[in-house]
Amino acid sequence: MIYPDIQKAIFLDRPNRFVAHVQLDGRLVSCHVKNTGRCRELLIPGGEIYVQHREQPARKTAYDLIAVQKKGRLVNLDSAASNRVFHEFLTSGGLGFQPERIHPEYRHGDSRFDFYFEHGGVPRMAEVKSVTLEEDGIARFPDAPTLRGLKHLNGLRQCVREGIPAYIIFVIQMDSVQAFEANRVAQPAFADALRAVKQDGVQVLAYDCHVTPDSLDIANPVPIRY
Repeated sequence: MIYPDIQKAIFLDRPNRFVAHVQLDGRLVSCHVKNTGRCRELLIPGGEIYVQHREQPARKTAYDLIAVQKKGRLVNLDSAASNRVFHEFLTSGGLGFQPERIHPEYRHGDSRFDFYFEHGGVPRMAEVKSVTLEEDGIARFPDAPTLRGLKHLNGLRQCVREGIPAYIIFVIQMDSVQAFEANRVAQPAFADALRAVKQDGVQVLAYDCHVTPDSLDIANPVPIRY
């Protein structure tokens, strides 16, 4: 996926989850943070970031914060991008086949999953998670407790019990990580649930991404530690 109108800026501060103050071409401007996670290890005052100009009448800010440099590695912070790049990946046969039908945002039981798709007439469900936390080469999710994430894991397990193949895909929005694991420090229950649904037949996948200031694409599978 491509982001038009990208500009380099300097991060200053983040007064709330949705807004950051940045220095752009010598000006102090506000931009929308497209990630409600804490991102404390990424959004550091004085850090190099990339913003997208998105001026529209209904918007409160004219810019979106897209990516940040972290020790020489570019990290995409747009949490909505994971679904978009996975859709491109799925459509292009990234899972080893090209689905005959793809339906984003699909409700099944008491859960709404990111994707319903069919291959060979078999319905399948997938939930996609955006990963931006990296520590010593290991990508981790979540960076804060997520009840919604637990609900999705339970919903995927129920799909498998009903005979519907189910996937959870962790899109790591940076490159060259060594492995992925659930963040047991942030949420032990999620780590336990991920291991349990794996044992029950949910397919757990993780991929890193090729990241530039104005693009994001799924790149390589990443080993998963349980």
